[in-house]
Amino acid sequence: MNEVLTQLRQRKSVRVFTQEPVTPEEKRTILEAAVHAPTAGCQQLYTILDITDPALKARLADTCDHQPFIAQAPVVLIFCADCRRWFDAYVEAGAGPRQPGAGDLLLAVDDALIAAQNAVTAAHSLGLGSCYIGDIMEQCETHRRLLNLPLWVFPAAMLVLGRPTDQQVSRPKPERVPLEYVVQENTYRPLSGAELRACFAGRTGGQRFESWMQAFCQRKYNSDFSREMTRSVEEYLRDFQDEEPMDR
Repeated sequence: MNEVLTQLRQRKSVRVFTQEPVTPEEKRTILEAAVHAPTAGCQQLYTILDITDPALKARLADTCDHQPFIAQAPVVLIFCADCRRWFDAYVEAGAGPRQPGAGDLLLAVDDALIAAQNAVTAAHSLGLGSCYIGDIMEQCETHRRLLNLPLWVFPAAMLVLGRPTDQQVSRPKPERVPLEYVVQENTYRPLSGAELRACFAGRTGGQRFESWMQAFCQRKYNSDFSREMTRSVEEYLRDFQDEEPMDR
């Protein structure tokens, strides 16, 4: 197995970092890797926010489901799906653009997440750890104000990066669902009850399927933060449903 494939298999989320800083050269290397990611129509439909203000990092640690390690991370990056930059350029050129729609937003989210994954892979190759923070999609009004996000710019993902502690390096990577339950040929087929039990067997830690799944559902899917994320995303989507022209 080559080095790239080995690193992709080894990489896991890291939430505890040493005090050693990430150098400016390392950060630039990671950001350059991000902007070289595949992108729809070579448009790079994203803007990356490099969060360096300690007070802002502390606020984000609180608003993103109260996770203190965010404030302690040496590097915090927010990947925004950006439908605004090209729209403004079209207007500047007198091209008469239509308003961005939901399809444009989803395409921009794709671009942003692909760029973020390039950053994750680059960071791991440099010996740095990383963790995605999906909670940046929560609290629509608060994050728009904190980050000065204009119309048609959506915070798709946040990354925290730093040097992992020895404990984080040695910690086992969580099990993944076996390939045969993830890959289907040609068309989608819902899994049967027996297949679902086999699919998640490696995740339950020996617990009964019902007990583990019910607890996971309450902790994640039915949680307050999950409901708030849905509300916030729906709020953002209203920007892409308004048929009135934007007042620039």
